[in-house]
Amino acid sequence: MAAMGREWLADAVMYEIYPQSFADSDGDGVGDLRGVIDRLDHIASLGVNVIWFNPCFASPFVDAGYDVSDYLTIAPRYGTNEDMAELVVKARQKGIRVLLDLVAGHTSIEHPWFRKELAADGPDPEGDRYIWCEELPVRSWKRDMPGTPAWVRSPGPRRGYYLKNFYDEQPALNFGWVGASPDEPWRDPIDAPGPRRNRQALRDIIAYWLGLGVAGFRVDMAFSLVKDEELAQGYAETVELWREIRSWLEADHPDAVLIPEGGEPRTGGSLAFDADFFLVIKDAHASLFNNHYAGRLPFQAPREPFFDAEGKGSTRPFLDAWNGARQGHPDRPIILATADHDFDRLRCGPRTPDQLGTALIFLFTWGNVPCLYYGDEIGMRYVPGLPNVEGSICNPGYNRAGCRTPMQWDDGVNAGFSTADPSRLYLPIDPDPDRPTVAAQENDPDSTLAFVRKLIALRRATPALGTRASTRVVNEGYPFAYVRGGTHLVVLNPRREPATLDISEIVGETGTETTTGATTTTGTASGAGSGAGSGAADFTVGEPIWTSGVTEQNGELRLDGFAYGIFATSRSASDA
Repeated sequence: MAAMGREWLADAVMYEIYPQSFADSDGDGVGDLRGVIDRLDHIASLGVNVIWFNPCFASPFVDAGYDVSDYLTIAPRYGTNEDMAELVVKARQKGIRVLLDLVAGHTSIEHPWFRKELAADGPDPEGDRYIWCEELPVRSWKRDMPGTPAWVRSPGPRRGYYLKNFYDEQPALNFGWVGASPDEPWRDPIDAPGPRRNRQALRDIIAYWLGLGVAGFRVDMAFSLVKDEELAQGYAETVELWREIRSWLEADHPDAVLIPEGGEPRTGGSLAFDADFFLVIKDAHASLFNNHYAGRLPFQAPREPFFDAEGKGSTRPFLDAWNGARQGHPDRPIILATADHDFDRLRCGPRTPDQLGTALIFLFTWGNVPCLYYGDEIGMRYVPGLPNVEGSICNPGYNRAGCRTPMQWDDGVNAGFSTADPSRLYLPIDPDPDRPTVAAQENDPDSTLAFVRKLIALRRATPALGTRASTRVVNEGYPFAYVRGGTHLVVLNPRREPATLDISEIVGETGTETTTGATTTTGTASGAGSGAGSGAADFTVGEPIWTSGVTEQNGELRLDGFAYGIFATSRSASDA
């Protein structure tokens, strides 16, 4: 942990833990912090250096903990604040930082703040923490999908309606409005007493957990705070709010990081967050991996994924999003996850373990900050047909429960997750008798677990494969090929059919290496045999560092189906 300030994030390899499903230490059927402490050796063995926890705070769990009833208390089913403090210390001893999920824009209806305002006759003299109106406004949001605010009739005693952010049980906190008007007195300006109270509360919550040793936060719905029916100006004002938080953190907690759910809106000023997060449910990530077997996402039209045996996808949507996020900020860290708690898993539907290699190598060598979702290190699969548990069906098109099933540790009772009766488990264990387990893969050199450990070790030992080195795409199609740091070639063929790369594509007339983390593109997206220009004689594909199914012959790299390769590269002295 030598990196100072917030620079450590650029070297992070994250591991997301859905605490309900990781390890149950007390036999109640639900994972807990003591279970994580007991499994820290496994986590450390992967080579990761950051754990990101989904919400751990007290909650009625209507939305799996994203409905917080007490920000300063660990949910009793997970343990105590002392357990979290112990976990942070023991993780640090193994070189691992801990990030918590912060739900900044809304609470549970069970939060004491909301219960107090619900019971009141009218606005709080100190300023309402929530958003109330007595008559439904004429103006409203123009879209209808998860995460769009909407008005909910108050169950009383307070009259009228309150604004929600997601489920009805998640009332939006009041951080003010864009375009407050005396004709709508409930639209508080952003500097009104209620919004000021919530800004201070946000600092108090952050300071409390940083004081217990956590390294920062991933902020859920980070840009939902200041309200605006047209959205854009609300985003801008919310970013300004986070800039104020960032200035305070730089003074009082300079090592602490903030990561948003999604990308930070570019509003013309300094960036408040330390990275962008390409979410599994959004197009940049989905265009690579979403094979639609977990359901239909409402956020964009479906497309064939690039990492798929049929080989009908394109890297262009991802590359456009990547370059857009880096425009003006060429060293901006971008987090890419193998999967997460909100949709599917990397191994989903017909995608088999032998297809995971190309995807994993991409995710750990592209130049992003990688995030490994628990269980993906052994190739756990998305389990279809599960019930709606703790709000897992937030849209009729898909069920998030399938990616939240318990970690599979061994072939014992409940796959080693819990000693509880199976009927009491948070979610059922994958019923597949051939389900992968940590124990079965622990000493198997050909296992997914061994693959992931080797890959992370290679990344950590090879700066050119990390976030700070340049990336130059030399072929967008099949095989996907890119040069990292001018010294390492990565070639990937995620389709079933073979693919060929003309080595002359690797150095084209327009090819340039960048000195930051930016990405340039040479070659074409058409796949085999599309040389980009002269200069191949000056470029050498050197010793293979790690390959499977790749051969070099007559100036070409030939890749079998699902093949991959990482090569050292060199140029002649005249080209150096």
